[in-house]
Amino acid sequence: MRSDSRTRTAVRGGRDGGGIDGGESTADTRADAPMFMRLVAMMLLQFMVFGSWFATFGLVLVTNGLGSVIGLAYSLAAVAAIVSPMFLGAIADRFLASQKALGIAHLCGAAVMLLLPSVVTAANGALALGLIFLYMVFFQPTLGLVNSIGLRHLGGNEKLFPYMRVFGTLGWVLAGVGVGALGLSASTHLFYVTAATSFVYGIYAFSLPSTPAPAKGVRFTIGDIVGARAFKLLKSRNFLTLIICAVLTAIALGVYNSYASPFLGALGITNVAGVLAVGQAAEVAFILTIPWVVKHVGMKWALFAGMVMWGMRFLVFIAAGLVSSTGLAILGVALQGICNDFFLVLAAMYIGEVVPVKYSAQAQSMLILAVSGVGQLIGSLVSGEVFGATVGANQAATAADWTPVLIIPVFSAAITAVVWAVFFHDARRDSDSTKPAPLEVGP
Repeated sequence: MRSDSRTRTAVRGGRDGGGIDGGESTADTRADAPMFMRLVAMMLLQFMVFGSWFATFGLVLVTNGLGSVIGLAYSLAAVAAIVSPMFLGAIADRFLASQKALGIAHLCGAAVMLLLPSVVTAANGALALGLIFLYMVFFQPTLGLVNSIGLRHLGGNEKLFPYMRVFGTLGWVLAGVGVGALGLSASTHLFYVTAATSFVYGIYAFSLPSTPAPAKGVRFTIGDIVGARAFKLLKSRNFLTLIICAVLTAIALGVYNSYASPFLGALGITNVAGVLAVGQAAEVAFILTIPWVVKHVGMKWALFAGMVMWGMRFLVFIAAGLVSSTGLAILGVALQGICNDFFLVLAAMYIGEVVPVKYSAQAQSMLILAVSGVGQLIGSLVSGEVFGATVGANQAATAADWTPVLIIPVFSAAITAVVWAVFFHDARRDSDSTKPAPLEVGP
């Protein structure tokens, strides 16, 4: 990427030739160093907010006598991912600039976070669940919005996306290490850290490069509320396969988010937030290999590796529990690098490359819905039931007793591997290209 301030790269329009505003304009945006650094700061702050509380939320609940609602709490977070991103995605597509939607969502989330410490300390499970659901209604759509904003302003430089996204991972690492160093892994005070970070980010979001609604001026319909425009993409076998496999893979993600921190606590690890940050640190290393891997093995098999590795890491966790090995547990956490980078990051890149720009916000939201919504909901609910019947029902449970909970992702990964290998066709733009062919979407 050239850093010359005179360098300008046209924003990639839709496959139908539309510009950034969905019309016929040839609006362009700077792809120089200042623009890139603004997007980097966006990713850094986005995941500092997320990483400051989400990783050890289950441990906080256990510490405050609310261990029985862990599965339900993460399930409600997944339900929020189902009901909110498509709606906000439709608004961002037509009525509200993406950077403004991002700022408003984080400012509202900061206000909700300020209410959580006293509620959780009082062990008010019902109200805590309600506040978490409300917070996630605001937060979940922002995961798709940052991908959409980043890819739009990188223009034709989609290959730079992993290098931008890696700073999101660094943000999560910084948040985890900070929370752990402050001794807040199991403390309700971590919610204050999240609120402060979210407020700063919310203000910053309004200064991001203008990202107008791509479908501005197009008649709004009720179907836009549920993202019906993006449903057209499901006519493509590749896109449908991606969404199905995203749901299946996210079952493992639901189990991990819900019970990784209590499992590590059962192994006797005290600085849980710091250990979990090892996973994000590994992402930094692996994310930099994405361009090389895609070039040499292709998008299909790079995504396949990320999906399958979710099953492999839970086999490592099972082994760690059976032999009471903190070393194996840390190895399982470190495999986060392959699991997330070669699944979530590559999936977002794939959508950015093949989906017409006028569908981009809702397509990214559909991915978030599949991952953070449907898949994690299934994973959280199923693992919650299994946890309640095994570990939760045994006051003397040790790490070895976690096997029934940890085996769930192994089965989901096996199913995913078969579906992906059989049904996804690795089409290219041309015989010499490493880029996937664009989706053919009707009017």
